[in-house]
Amino acid sequence: MNYFITAIGTDSGKTLISSILVEALKADYWKPVQAGMPTDSETVRALISNKLTKIHPETHLLKIPASPHAAAKFEHLSIQLDDFVLPETAADVIIEGAGGVLVPLNDQDFVIDIAVALETPVILIANLYLGSINHTLLTVDYLKRNDIAVKGIIFNGESNLESERIIEKHSGYKVLLRLPKLGLVNKEVVEYWADELMLNWYE
Repeated sequence: MNYFITAIGTDSGKTLISSILVEALKADYWKPVQAGMPTDSETVRALISNKLTKIHPETHLLKIPASPHAAAKFEHLSIQLDDFVLPETAADVIIEGAGGVLVPLNDQDFVIDIAVALETPVILIANLYLGSINHTLLTVDYLKRNDIAVKGIIFNGESNLESERIIEKHSGYKVLLRLPKLGLVNKEVVEYWADELMLNWYE
């Protein structure tokens, strides 16, 4: 099964959590749209330990760290939804989105439309901060109204039990992992949290 990793916003920990998922599932990794350097593919490669994972090249590799539609426009490029074709592989693929659900690819399409076009269920990352309940439930509302399949939610950051409780209650999503705020991040840390993730994965 392939999974599309999205979040309630930018800098939510998608790449770290994608690394954990890749390590846990021994899956391949693909970032369809990369805006800015260094690439998230490089980060994932540096954080995983297994030898089975293949890192697939980005469909659009943009230089400017900006919304994909703006970064593409700066380079006189156009991003179209049908540009995105799943890599040919026998392995499952972790597909990392850019920013949040409604980050624009162009004047019509959003990042989440890649998941829809590829018929890939979503894993939602919610980082915890003041205001994150609202941002998370707005994202959940969009996903539900558009009948987008969701495998579950991962909380990222310093624990806030009341925020987590209310998000879990109103989303109805399974909590796959509660990832605390991490200081050191390396291969060993990713391996540890990959094992923790698998404890909840098949429940």
